[in-house]
Amino acid sequence: MTHSTPRHRELNLYRQYFALVAAGTKTIEVRVKYPHLAGLAADDTIRFRIKGTEETCDVRVKRVTEYPDFEALLDGEGPANIDPTASREQQLANIRTIYGPEKEALGALAIEIGLPAL
Repeated sequence: MTHSTPRHRELNLYRQYFALVAAGTKTIEVRVKYPHLAGLAADDTIRFRIKGTEETCDVRVKRVTEYPDFEALLDGEGPANIDPTASREQQLANIRTIYGPEKEALGALAIEIGLPAL
């Protein structure tokens, strides 16, 4: 689904992933296909926040791609784009620690992000 006016969203992010996003080395954010993310599209802005802090980082959405599960997402996007500091196997374990099987069954979203141009 496309829309004409870019939207702004705020999402929480663990500190370790926040640092990678802020450095520009994490270019794919992984999320479960929750209903509140329906309609997320290129040119939207996401403000990532470390939960419980005032630390934020704004990114621009470049694209959103749906996958049936996390394994397909890692294979399709490349683990280095999701977390350049961890192996594919470690990333899959980490993602599945955050999202249980009932969440993964909803589907997975690969959100390609980029830091805004200064």
